[in-house]
Amino acid sequence: MTERGQRMLKHTVRRSHQLSAESIAKDLQTWCDLQISTTTVCRELHGMGFHGRAAASEPYITK
Repeated sequence: MTERGQRMLKHTVRRSHQLSAESIAKDLQTWCDLQISTTTVCRELHGMGFHGRAAASEPYITK
């Protein structure tokens, strides 16, 4: 993947936080004319430090 593609991928993820790899691949295909598979999207995002995890819930603390 080129540097431009990586920048567009990072921009797409930061713009809207809740996206699937399939929707990201479709967005990149329509906006940038990049043919990219969902596996490549997942691999690149993992390499950039993005991980698909839910935030840990913290218990309510009252006095």
